[in-house]
Amino acid sequence: MPLLVFRLPALERTAWQRGLRAARSIERRASVAFAAATARVLRSEDLIAHNRGTDAFLAALIAPTRDGHQWPAPVDIRSALARIAATIEGLTELDVDAGWTRYDVRAGGGAASAIGPALARGAQERERYAFFSAIGHELRTPLASIRGYLETLLCDDTDEGTRRRFVRIAHAESMRLTRLLEGMFEVSLLDLSGAYGRPAFGALDAALAGAAEAGSAVAALHGMALHVAAVAPAAVAIDADRLMLVLINLIANAVKHGRHGGRVEVAVESDSPRTVTIAVDDDGPGIPPRDRERVFVLGERGATPADGSGIGLALVRMILERAGGRVEIHDSPLGGARFAVTVPRAAKVPVERNDQAE
Repeated sequence: MPLLVFRLPALERTAWQRGLRAARSIERRASVAFAAATARVLRSEDLIAHNRGTDAFLAALIAPTRDGHQWPAPVDIRSALARIAATIEGLTELDVDAGWTRYDVRAGGGAASAIGPALARGAQERERYAFFSAIGHELRTPLASIRGYLETLLCDDTDEGTRRRFVRIAHAESMRLTRLLEGMFEVSLLDLSGAYGRPAFGALDAALAGAAEAGSAVAALHGMALHVAAVAPAAVAIDADRLMLVLINLIANAVKHGRHGGRVEVAVESDSPRTVTIAVDDDGPGIPPRDRERVFVLGERGATPADGSGIGLALVRMILERAGGRVEIHDSPLGGARFAVTVPRAAKVPVERNDQAE
């Protein structure tokens, strides 16, 4: 049967901080809210349960559906879960963790054994929903930009220089779309294939050159100068395309938060026999130490007025960690933030593919 689980983290916190009496007062409020919420959403045959002294509330959907099916469809289960959780939060003004799972009473272990899996599933579904919602928002911006430039070009009343500039900008935005889609599949759990378990290597110089070409258009749109230092051919233990995606995201972040009319610099900061560290510097307001870890969390952003979805930096960390690398934030000599990307060296210099020839 479908089992819905609702947990109020405030109960445990209150018990530790203010004692059991205060926690039980909150528990009574939550119990009343849970009963009211389930009465609004569930059928009379469905079961609800709560063990006194715990922070979990359960609902088993055992009533047949209106169309005669034994169990409701997943979309209906998620809808009921969301409506009940929202009602509890509205009545108690407390945060609610919610999730659901399939529970077989014949399996033994009691319903309590299903609480952990249900909440883990709920957290995963919320993160996935937030991720794809943010991706949808991010895709709309470059699509609108491309459409606007193309509609202007179709008017046939622009000079040759303007047309060429608009085509370059539209091309840069299309490349941004491509990177966003690649990032979506990088982060998606559906893309965690065995490829990450195979040794990878790429050309450092090719990744830097590709990032410079893609990032220059973004910087130009914001009236900023981008300088990417040239380096000698070197092999790193990460695919060149993924390293380029890392650098492009960091350049775009630096441009977004840098000073208008300022500059962004990318260079190899340190070079050792085992690792290479690339620094991306901007001249913006910088990132306070308290925010330097939070900006890498999916969906989180630093305290800044600039637009953003909280995806790019989370993607950067994911790619680097899978390659055995890391990213750190420091103060920049330019006055803003420095993102230091460290990647392992590879044993040999790769031969770059010629995709057009293929």
